[in-house]
Amino acid sequence: MSQDDLFVCITSYFCALYLTTSETFMKFKAYFPLLCLLIILCSFSNKKMEVGSKIDSFNNVSIYYNGENFTNVIGRSVADDGYNLGLKFQCVEFVKRYYHKVHGHKMPNSFGHAKDFFDKSLGDRAFNKGRGLMQYRNVREYKPKVEDILVYDAYPGNRFGHVAIVSKVSDDEIELVQQNIGKKTRIKIPLVNFYQYWTVADYNILGWLRKE
Repeated sequence: MSQDDLFVCITSYFCALYLTTSETFMKFKAYFPLLCLLIILCSFSNKKMEVGSKIDSFNNVSIYYNGENFTNVIGRSVADDGYNLGLKFQCVEFVKRYYHKVHGHKMPNSFGHAKDFFDKSLGDRAFNKGRGLMQYRNVREYKPKVEDILVYDAYPGNRFGHVAIVSKVSDDEIELVQQNIGKKTRIKIPLVNFYQYWTVADYNILGWLRKE
């Protein structure tokens, strides 16, 4: 039933009540605002969010909804200058679009899954030629900084890995801003310091990339 049909039914119902007995109508009249509020809330809760809808932003760079299935693909995103940003609206697309818009950065290797952002052959604090960024491993003397790209390896249920941008850093946690995790655009992860070593305490984190 459409919202218009629902409105007609409700209006007809209360008109019938009034014609039947004004006393009964007066009893229901007190509850009419509450009933209207419930109808409005139900209409919002049942409305399906469209893929491609803006759901958040970070430093004026939009984050888009990609549905509840993270493997959803609806085409490729390309910058005005022809630079490949990745598949809409995957996690990779947001990260590359952010770095391109905010820092004017183009990765020499503009393809690959999220996990491929991290070069496992490199030691700690080394230059990642494929991404044109410095690479840091997790569990080292350095902790992440705001705007670093955090890289997750593949894990059961997700063979592609995941990338997100660090949006906040404190001495005990970091906040990530991300795309393509349903509607969950921001998460907080514990940051642990043991002697001189810092660890982003989540599973499958390879490390982070930084523009220096």
